[in-house]
Amino acid sequence: MSGPPFLAGLPAAPGVAIGRAVCLAPHRAAVPRYLLAPGQVDAEILRWSTAREAAVRDLQRLRAGIDDASSELAALLEVHLLLLQDAVADAAIREHIQQHRHNAEWALLARTEEATRELDAAEDAYLRERKADLEQVSEHLLRILMSARLPDADGRGPAPVLAGLAPPAGTRDELIVVAHDLSPADLLQLKKDGFAGCVTEVGGITGHTAIVARSVGIPAVVGVRAVRAVVQPGDLLVLDGQAGRVWVRPGAAHVASYRRKQQRWQSDRQSLLQLKDTPARTVDGHAVDLLANVEQPLDSDAARAAGAAGIGLFRTEFLFMGRAGRLPGEDEQFAAYQQAVLAMDGAPVTIRSADIGADKPLDGMDGSSQNPALGLRAIRWSLSEPEIFLTQLRAILRAALDGDVRLLVPMITHASQIRETLALVARARRQLQARGLDVPSIPVGAMIEVPAAALTAPVFLRHFDFLSIGTNDLIQYTLAVDRTDASLATLYDPLHPAVLGLLAQTIAAANAAGKEVSVCGEMAGNPRFTRLLLGLGLRSFSMEPGQIPRVKREILQASAAAWADRARRVVHHDDPAGLLRALNQGSGARASDIAPCTYGGQ
Repeated sequence: MSGPPFLAGLPAAPGVAIGRAVCLAPHRAAVPRYLLAPGQVDAEILRWSTAREAAVRDLQRLRAGIDDASSELAALLEVHLLLLQDAVADAAIREHIQQHRHNAEWALLARTEEATRELDAAEDAYLRERKADLEQVSEHLLRILMSARLPDADGRGPAPVLAGLAPPAGTRDELIVVAHDLSPADLLQLKKDGFAGCVTEVGGITGHTAIVARSVGIPAVVGVRAVRAVVQPGDLLVLDGQAGRVWVRPGAAHVASYRRKQQRWQSDRQSLLQLKDTPARTVDGHAVDLLANVEQPLDSDAARAAGAAGIGLFRTEFLFMGRAGRLPGEDEQFAAYQQAVLAMDGAPVTIRSADIGADKPLDGMDGSSQNPALGLRAIRWSLSEPEIFLTQLRAILRAALDGDVRLLVPMITHASQIRETLALVARARRQLQARGLDVPSIPVGAMIEVPAAALTAPVFLRHFDFLSIGTNDLIQYTLAVDRTDASLATLYDPLHPAVLGLLAQTIAAANAAGKEVSVCGEMAGNPRFTRLLLGLGLRSFSMEPGQIPRVKREILQASAAAWADRARRVVHHDDPAGLLRALNQGSGARASDIAPCTYGGQ
């Protein structure tokens, strides 16, 4: 669309927002530092404790109100709660106030800067992501401390997380927040308060801000460098979350054009709700399974509400995280798995064994690895702790007595791991049979997340019943690009020829072997990739529940046979992104669902 110059960023959450800018400055830039009198130290420690407790209540209230939101959102809030309740950090801040007699804000900032320096020195993907979480939690606490918020006195709870945000005087326009970064809690509060959109200086399309914005339906553009230096409070903004563009002080004609686009988008969202009970089938008769990725048993309700045909990825890490070293027993795990299975009422539930390590370390887990993303994680960790693994396997097998359960093994790469894993599954079944439980033999599948696994897919298919391609990690490991690093966002490319080649090869190998194959990464839930994946032979997609309706619409309008030849052309083309965009538009795909996806950092 032609028009005035725009600020370019990354398309984080689709939709159009038109409104006045509310600029949010980081509180850490204005943190006061002052010396306490000896008699003030105890009161200051109490002030710190009160702020910390208020922040915990904030997140607990927000967490309690998102049962119908993305399962990933709940997990992100849990991470922030764990950081807020970290006893080591709490003790360090108390000690700083006690020894140096500094105010709580300065003690918090000093502790945060010390911790982030340590994370920077590690130069690792998962640690950099934890750095962002730590900074967001610190910012939340600073807002509370610097706004002099008091604990609950009337039972109604503390002020909102973004207390102090207000519309420019005299305007009734919708509001768009402009910030350096926003936490999951911030975005939930923005949604609650009716903000129309958000723009941040940092972030990527698979980062926390993007995930949460998509979950709660707030149009968002991230990675707009120095946007706060350009935008002034009260400026009129037009935000296109699909294209990743922000117009500052646009003309009336441009605003009118985007208001029409906004109305079409809102109408389109309403029409998607009518597809819930429509079977996912291409125009040439190919049935497609649309499955849900979930984090916790309660998320099964969101999966069913979205019309999911089953659960394609049930992440089990929530059972293991934040337990101060106390791991879940067999009965506790069984109860969680059984709850999800019963909620799906006979639909298949694929349970992934614990993907511990990398960005999900356990409390007390050895952090000596220089690169945890390539270290003892997922099935490597499970095989190193066979008794813990057997406990989880027994719980999963017991849940299979109540429904269609499948086991998915993450991060597997070697034939020796295949043998060990299958032997432990058989051993767990024998242990249950010895108790008198007639547990069934369940399908066991492997996640394809690294090039080594994709290149040896025929070996995997001789041993496993199905494959699930985790495109988020497959892209990251194939291109050696940290997907959480905003400075590398343009290099994290799902349409890189190497990635497409591995995808095509894996899907073809599974189809030739007559075994199921699904994609459970972000590509599965992105409508601009739907027809391409259909053309490659994919018939099973697993995604966040909220993404199912748009993907279903693409399937209902696509011919798998017609796209088979087109997909081969895309895979072998020098500019796969450009060709796919042209093919999508030429085949009638909705422009609102197509956004640029570039190869080579263009």
